[in-house]
Amino acid sequence: MRNPSQTIGNLIDKSNMTVLSYLNEEGYPVSKAMLAPREREDIHTFWFTTNTSSKKVKHLRENPKGSIYFVDKRFFRGVNLLGEFEVLETVEAKERIWREGDTMYYKEGVSDPDYCVLKFHAKEGSYYSNFNEEKFIIEN
Repeated sequence: MRNPSQTIGNLIDKSNMTVLSYLNEEGYPVSKAMLAPREREDIHTFWFTTNTSSKKVKHLRENPKGSIYFVDKRFFRGVNLLGEFEVLETVEAKERIWREGDTMYYKEGVSDPDYCVLKFHAKEGSYYSNFNEEKFIIEN
């Protein structure tokens, strides 16, 4: 992979679903399908919307370690990023990624107490393509 930021960034931009994984209270991994990130900063920081009342938020508050996985089904390639999540409930964070139509999920709008932001900080990753795996470190 000549340019990880470009190769992986393109894969992420074409993916319409993200699989987010975290550890439950017994230490077992749990994976959840999520909508694509609302924003990304290169391949090191990702912003997602979610429900404050969700189990994943509860577990990520206790243990922020997790991963996000993006797949390109058409060419059978993907990228898994390992890192840590932050649960953000500030007005600034919520307004930053709010979109028209989000009231479908958060009835009270941007100030809905059941609306929060997950900010993921990637530290390392694995890129899968042509039946090969290439590991890399992410420098912020």
